[in-house]
Amino acid sequence: MSILDEQQNPGDAPTSEPASISLPMRLFTTGLYTGYAPFAPGSVGSLLGILIYFVPGFDQPYVILPAVAVIFFLGVHGVSKMERVYGRDPRIVVIDEIVGLWISLALLPKHPGVVALAFFLFRLLDTVKPYPARQSERLRGGWGIMIDDVIAGVYTNLLLRLFLYFYQL
Repeated sequence: MSILDEQQNPGDAPTSEPASISLPMRLFTTGLYTGYAPFAPGSVGSLLGILIYFVPGFDQPYVILPAVAVIFFLGVHGVSKMERVYGRDPRIVVIDEIVGLWISLALLPKHPGVVALAFFLFRLLDTVKPYPARQSERLRGGWGIMIDDVIAGVYTNLLLRLFLYFYQL
């Protein structure tokens, strides 16, 4: 079976009991429980991504790039488990927003203005889902949830580079 199949509806029924998700997996995929925020959990998860980004040295290429790669692949695995329990694209899963925000900021100046622009652009693009982000949501097994945020992150990073080319902060 290919990872690209027909998309399930967001309301698809879960297939397991929530207790089958371990505490470490739940902490990881929900961004230390920021995914349980009652309002805009994706934005709250993105803010956690910013807090982690501000850890001294995290913005260094030898830190952020491997972190993006490792957390992306662990995220695909973890999100797949969460989907089996909570149904298609559960709201509480925000690890995809964290990775997408890190991609948005990768190899850019660590400046509060850049970070603020990255946050707002990323959230906008993650909501609008420009091509091929929306189409990537059809990917199965956690891939679709993770990849659409990767695409939004890449677009955000490119737009920020263009902005910085014309306007230095």
